[in-house]
Amino acid sequence: MDHGIYKYFIVYKQRRKALQTTTTTLFGTGTMKLTLRSGAFALVTVLVTVLAFINAASSGGTATARSKLTLIAPAAPGGGWDGFARESQQALRGNGIVNNPQVVNVPGAGGTIGLSRFVQTPGREDALLVTGGVMIGAIELADNPESMDDVVPIAKLADDYAALVVPADSEFQTLDDFLAAWIQNPGGTSIGGGSLGSIDHLLSGLLAKEVGLDPKLVNYVAYSGGGEALTSLLSHTTAAGMSGYNEVADQIEAGSLRALAISSEERLDGVDVPTFKEQGVDVAMSNWRGVVAAPGISDAARDEFTAIITEMRETDDWKDTLARNSWTDSFATGEELEEFVAGEVATAREIVKDLGL
Repeated sequence: MDHGIYKYFIVYKQRRKALQTTTTTLFGTGTMKLTLRSGAFALVTVLVTVLAFINAASSGGTATARSKLTLIAPAAPGGGWDGFARESQQALRGNGIVNNPQVVNVPGAGGTIGLSRFVQTPGREDALLVTGGVMIGAIELADNPESMDDVVPIAKLADDYAALVVPADSEFQTLDDFLAAWIQNPGGTSIGGGSLGSIDHLLSGLLAKEVGLDPKLVNYVAYSGGGEALTSLLSHTTAAGMSGYNEVADQIEAGSLRALAISSEERLDGVDVPTFKEQGVDVAMSNWRGVVAAPGISDAARDEFTAIITEMRETDDWKDTLARNSWTDSFATGEELEEFVAGEVATAREIVKDLGL
């Protein structure tokens, strides 16, 4: 018998003997039933304690990803990363893949604050950080000390695409109309969008370079939230807007905005917006979304994380999530994911340099 368990039984025997002696002295032999009942209760207590001891010894006393997984959204509630994390939470919980998934928000600086804090928890095997294209751009823009090299890529799950939009009453009816005015007067043809280094910003620089416009001349107006960017666009403070399609889909359907192009490789199902490529402009970029693990985790933990996310991706709940958000399934893990991330980092670095930032 294990020495620790044996010790618990010795303690139990000693306490039972003392209990029997004490109760007999105080109350006489008529209290034997109480003694036995108390002894039985004590035995149950000891057995429960022993079982807890065995369980703690086998699990190391720490939470596992299956029992309690924390999804860290490096953005404020209501943002794209937060929405992605909470959609994942529902799919994991609803399908019994993870017993108790939680979402924690750590906002700021394009996700780099969340990244920096996450990197400071090496070996943590019960948490995943939501990441994507925005974070890579923010890392390059701010020359962040922590990078994607400091975390363990687990999975890429979805692509979200940006649309170039104008007010419904804009003089720009087509992409060609906008590009002609933009090339002629880049300073006077402003584009509003998300924070500096965001996909909106990087895509604007990439588009400028593709049509022969110096990216440094792009008059990009950054906003902290989609609401501010939309207000500036509808009030004609900016001539056009670059935004995630989901953020402007309602306004497009309502007729207050006109979509000139979308940044996907091919037309999206159910989205009646032409791509840049089909209009002769060789530009495509996604605001991809995925998850990474903390540095220093074991190979077994990495495999477990991959299995958890793979199971989630195969559920009907997740398929419904993709459809509702107009996200494209772009699942990748392992070496394929590592190569993809390396390519994204190189692209972001080049665009930031072109923009003169």
